[in-house]
Amino acid sequence: MTQHIIDAVQVEQHNASQRATLQADYDALGGMLSRRGVDIEALTAKAQTFAVAVPSWGVGTGGTRFARFPGKGEPRDVTEKLQDCAVIHQLTRATPTVSLHFPWDKPADPQALRQQADALGLGFDAVNSNTFQDQAGQAQTYKFGSLTATSAAAREQAVAHNIDCIELGKVLGSKGLTVWVGDGANFPGQSNLRGALERYIDSARGIYAALPADWLMYIEHKLFEPAFYCSVIADWGTSFAVAQQLGDKAKCLVDLGHHAPNTNIEMIVARLAQFGKLGGFHFNDSKYGDDDLDSGSIDPFQLFLVFNELADATLRNPAFSPAYMLDQSHNVTDPIESLMNSAVEVQRAFVQASLVDRAALAAFQEGNDALQAAQTLKRAFRTDVSPILAMARVRSGGAADPVAAYRASGYREQVAVKRPPKAGASGSGIV
Repeated sequence: MTQHIIDAVQVEQHNASQRATLQADYDALGGMLSRRGVDIEALTAKAQTFAVAVPSWGVGTGGTRFARFPGKGEPRDVTEKLQDCAVIHQLTRATPTVSLHFPWDKPADPQALRQQADALGLGFDAVNSNTFQDQAGQAQTYKFGSLTATSAAAREQAVAHNIDCIELGKVLGSKGLTVWVGDGANFPGQSNLRGALERYIDSARGIYAALPADWLMYIEHKLFEPAFYCSVIADWGTSFAVAQQLGDKAKCLVDLGHHAPNTNIEMIVARLAQFGKLGGFHFNDSKYGDDDLDSGSIDPFQLFLVFNELADATLRNPAFSPAYMLDQSHNVTDPIESLMNSAVEVQRAFVQASLVDRAALAAFQEGNDALQAAQTLKRAFRTDVSPILAMARVRSGGAADPVAAYRASGYREQVAVKRPPKAGASGSGIV
């Protein structure tokens, strides 16, 4: 039986206080959708199937290159991170898996950690390797690169770490490894651009060879930071080329913040899906660069357009099933609240994309009716599906209003007594 961190009776009392209003809103939306020929019950059932992973590092307070201000009741280790992740899933019912980052989250006893997760009703998503910073006692530095370093010893160390991540993930029940490197150059001429990529591919082949048959390797690209002149894996084209070189188990991972401003991310999604190399997403939002803001907080329409392409890809290939994960930095908010809100916003875009009249859209596209094609998408996007999301949560045992239920529970105040503030630089950056 699943262990609930927040008293289930409290959640039910919260839902009872919301039930009449929710039912009225749900019925009103159902009537409107029915006139469009849409079954609200089918949409609600679909919403209940949605799942996005929570990053273990996301439940801690983030920071910038300038400072980090400690949050109240931050988790001190991976076991406390799992407790916070369990709260998020208990109230949203949309985050059943956790993505761990090694060595930040390396457990003393991986089997015991898996048992804790099982008891909390959680599983483990893709594991993440860290070769973008040096660890205590590390033999070789990554200051000048890891998988692409000119030092063969540094490359071997980075490959070995990734293989260790795979072995840990196997014990935890994970089925994937996400590889992101900060390798690149800060000055023209600092490195041979072609040679760096050749070294990356050679290193990646060593990691790929260690993958179990049922695992995927997610290759994450990033335009800049910490390499500000050029990143080795800077764009989806490079990521795609590397994935093609490695084999079928290598896929591309799209982080919504890892692009130049105004990049057409939904087109990247369409291209990678078309060629069978779209592996998954790290959801967040941005204003200027890799800001790692809460998902849907700046440009919810872009998030919707991404899911519109995903819905199209699923219609073309029902077996299409990319991995979803949130990847955010919470500098001034309660991380649990931000992650709950983001899970809901990503789920919202998923449901809104299901509202697109595909037949009408195709007809407008074939007839070159640009205005009506755009309005068909806008009609789905403008539909407030909040009652569907709330009803899906309640029917799955979650909270009608996750943030309100969370605040009423007093969870943050309770854990703050046990977890003293952690000052200083962030121990879990955002990647």
